[in-house]
Amino acid sequence: METRKVQVTGGSTYTVSLPKGWATAHGVEAGGEIEFYPEEGSLLLAPRTETENAEGTLDVTGLNDGELTRAVVTMYVSGFDVITLETASVDAAQRRTIRETAQGLVGLEIIEETAEHVCLQDLLDSAELSIHNAVTRMRLVALTMLDDAVTALRTGDEDLAADVIERDDDVDRLWYMTSRVFRGALRHPSAASDIGLPRETCFDYHTSARQLERVADHATKIADLAGALDGVPDDAGEALGTLHSDAAAVVETAMDALLSEDSDEAVELANEAMAGIETVDERAREVDDLLRTLDPQRVKRLGLVADSLSRSADYGGNIAETALQKAAPRP
Repeated sequence: METRKVQVTGGSTYTVSLPKGWATAHGVEAGGEIEFYPEEGSLLLAPRTETENAEGTLDVTGLNDGELTRAVVTMYVSGFDVITLETASVDAAQRRTIRETAQGLVGLEIIEETAEHVCLQDLLDSAELSIHNAVTRMRLVALTMLDDAVTALRTGDEDLAADVIERDDDVDRLWYMTSRVFRGALRHPSAASDIGLPRETCFDYHTSARQLERVADHATKIADLAGALDGVPDDAGEALGTLHSDAAAVVETAMDALLSEDSDEAVELANEAMAGIETVDERAREVDDLLRTLDPQRVKRLGLVADSLSRSADYGGNIAETALQKAAPRP
């Protein structure tokens, strides 16, 4: 850390010198421009540079489907605007994986293909991406998936269960976009300025988005189990329906707390959500007692459903904790 004294020039202008080592390392010279970004009680500064696409190249030789998918997602989330995938010869399986992966990432398109490489580019301006809207959309989709998964389980609706599983891709797409925007805000003050939210708020949204992504994963798990069960007894179905309602209420209330602009209201809602977890735990124990009367195979599968619903409530509790931190006074 270095300190500088604030000087007054011209009677009304405050000036402060820059550390020479920092200026030299970042190419700041006399006549150059510095950008300032106010952020609550701080003032961030960065050299003014022309906006350029961040480009990255990756050798994908020998990468299988899963490895290739993870590699592309990692570079996208890391903030690369142009991603070039190179190898001696891109085979048909790799091209298919690259296309499918690009379709699952917001804004990413294939712009060039040759025998030796595939080039992808993010065609969306980061300023057009709203992390607030993404989290709000994730909330809607994840909770709707959970509701439909339980409905499919109780009614034996295989088409609805399949639809729930397909919708998990929509939540993943929003999760990756949220991660990309958040990491960009950490790296560049200009990106945080474009988002229009304090970086602490971006962190809170990113953390909560992860919890919603997990809720969607459990909805998918329940939908998978729905297809493996030949109906659910009415009493067990009703008990699971009640457990679902209580679990979903925890997540809903926690998200209301997170998105509230009023600190007192946020704290009240967050505490309400946390208290709701106790109700969910009681419901889960009631379901366990009820399931003991069923055959072992059905007990096992319905027990997994109850576990997924309980875990969804726990993720809502994590969101509530984040909401409490977001609403807390700043030191």
